[in-house]
Amino acid sequence: MNIPLSRVYIDDAIKQRILAAVDSQNYILGKECDAFEKELAAHTGVKHCVLSSSWTAAVHLLLLALKIKPGDEILVPSHTAFPSIEPIIHVGAKPIFMDVDESYTMDVNQIEAHLTPRTVGIMPVHLYGHPADIVRVKAIAQKRGLFWIEDCAQAHGATWNGGKVGSHGTFGAFSFFPSKNLTVFGDGGCITTNDPAIADRIRMLRNHGRKDKYIHELVGFNLRFNEIQAAVGREQLKHLDDFNAKRRQAVAWYRERLRDFHPVKLPIVREGCEPVYHMFVVQVENREGLAKHLKEKGIGTGVHYPVPNHKQPAITALYSDIPKLPVTERIVDRILSLPIFPALKEEEVDRVCQEIKSFYS
Repeated sequence: MNIPLSRVYIDDAIKQRILAAVDSQNYILGKECDAFEKELAAHTGVKHCVLSSSWTAAVHLLLLALKIKPGDEILVPSHTAFPSIEPIIHVGAKPIFMDVDESYTMDVNQIEAHLTPRTVGIMPVHLYGHPADIVRVKAIAQKRGLFWIEDCAQAHGATWNGGKVGSHGTFGAFSFFPSKNLTVFGDGGCITTNDPAIADRIRMLRNHGRKDKYIHELVGFNLRFNEIQAAVGREQLKHLDDFNAKRRQAVAWYRERLRDFHPVKLPIVREGCEPVYHMFVVQVENREGLAKHLKEKGIGTGVHYPVPNHKQPAITALYSDIPKLPVTERIVDRILSLPIFPALKEEEVDRVCQEIKSFYS
């Protein structure tokens, strides 16, 4: 694609950090990982950050550390990436699927109606880089004595009332997959928290259940992080705030050009939020036709996500009580992700918008 959907940032400093990590001959949970955890915690505004091999692995370890058991229920929006719900099912708990509002995040007005005596937690997803309604989730969770996990996989650096996502909830969970706002050139993830006991337990579980090399206090896993990726992440973190500002600038260009163009519905921004636009998602008619037209013109697009989780075959095979979620089921047929990345140029946004208008004209 002449204008891809996303593009990873690479520079000579990152390449040199990779070579330095290789030359160190210390490749797993060493000085780079320790420094990356400290820097991520400071950037997020929490006391602890624990790295793991992926977002999915990190949340799986967190749920084990919390001793979530079969029969427990965790509220989660259906409109999110499937990995958001996998750890819940792997520990034997049940995801309770909720609808979203027009911000594409959990409709917090429906939380109370979904609570049962089996509810133990809530996991709002900051989808596409737009924060969910943190204030309402926190109030309900505190009132009911529930933990709540911020799914920040797509929202590195986003803020709510000035506070970074990942610092508001009982726990935050981040992904470093290559397309994310902060990447490590591979899979990776972390948990952020102010709870030292849970942080220590996750550290043990990711590393065969041990603190000492030969003493295993828990039956754990090999879900560790590595030094090369930590070195990349530390360099990427230096640029994150600037990258996010450039994403917001690109979105401002999109909004200026498409604001009064009725075939395209632009995403909303909730008051108090500063999104980071991991994805720039619009709603359109004849999505497949538009995507095909843009592809023919060398412009990449995506659909995140065409099948909501409550309708995934893996879920309908597990559960019989599949809910009806009208907003989710409406938008999944209309959403289209347009190119967005820090290096996107104004003339490239011009071209994307011109081709969109050309298709509908």
